[in-house]
Amino acid sequence: MSLPTLFKSLASIKQDLKEDIDAVFNRDPAARNSLEVILTYPGIHALILHRGAHYLWNHEQKLAARVISYGSRIITGIEIHPAAKIGRRFFIDHGVGVVIGETAEIGDDVTLYHGVTLGGVSQDDGKRHPTLEDGVIVGAGAKVLGPFTVGKNAKIGSNAVVVKPVPAFATMVGSSARMISDYHDEKGNPVPSKIATSQSKAAAQERQQNSIQANNNGQTQSQPVEQNSNRNTTFQAYGIDPYSQDPVAEAFAKMLDHIQQSERRLDQLQAAMCKIDSDFCQKEYDKLCLADIDIIDEDDMDEAKKRD
Repeated sequence: MSLPTLFKSLASIKQDLKEDIDAVFNRDPAARNSLEVILTYPGIHALILHRGAHYLWNHEQKLAARVISYGSRIITGIEIHPAAKIGRRFFIDHGVGVVIGETAEIGDDVTLYHGVTLGGVSQDDGKRHPTLEDGVIVGAGAKVLGPFTVGKNAKIGSNAVVVKPVPAFATMVGSSARMISDYHDEKGNPVPSKIATSQSKAAAQERQQNSIQANNNGQTQSQPVEQNSNRNTTFQAYGIDPYSQDPVAEAFAKMLDHIQQSERRLDQLQAAMCKIDSDFCQKEYDKLCLADIDIIDEDDMDEAKKRD
């Protein structure tokens, strides 16, 4: 390797490491300084070792690559196959139990939490593992299984099991995962107007982030307080928007609302029958109420009614 090439490689490694550290500060409020991140964050260690293993794998040094990958697994508790393709500013929080398969592809600004599996469901050669596009968040314990794509800025909730493609900006919860999305209809078809609005907001946030980074270019990494103040406060750590509702709970809430309307109508019919026939005996019957269904509370009903 020539001297200019070596310097270029070292500069690239330094830039990648700086971006990785900045990603930690932006997404983990527990991060305090760069030295702590470098020495104690297993996600950083696993990513550094994976880059070396991936380089060796692509240069036909597959045994050496697997040895490095295995060593990384022992040290960090994170298993990343050397052939997996990983983008920039990738962040693994906590890291224990993360498994990333051979044909997995990960875009930029992706976040994984502990216990995540990017696995395959087939023993055939070729693409077996998922592709995560830019900005995806995968919550703790989630399993993404199969050779499909998880769209940009999608979120996968903790312990979800995802076995089919996920549209951009959607949120998946449950096992098997169900979609919660303001950007798609009930059949999963995108709503262009809402997606365009969300993309414009994301672009504005990216421009603001680039402006902040440009203003901080002259500062050293020993100033984490200012970096922490620039965190995106809308980030949902475990992939679930607190205002999102489980679609099953929403369905039950709508059914309950319909039942209560029917009960009111029955009361009106009974009152009318009593006026027509004096011998008609009005009887009370057991009515269904919110307290009878534990999985639904007043907030679920209110949210469902507001959306209707």
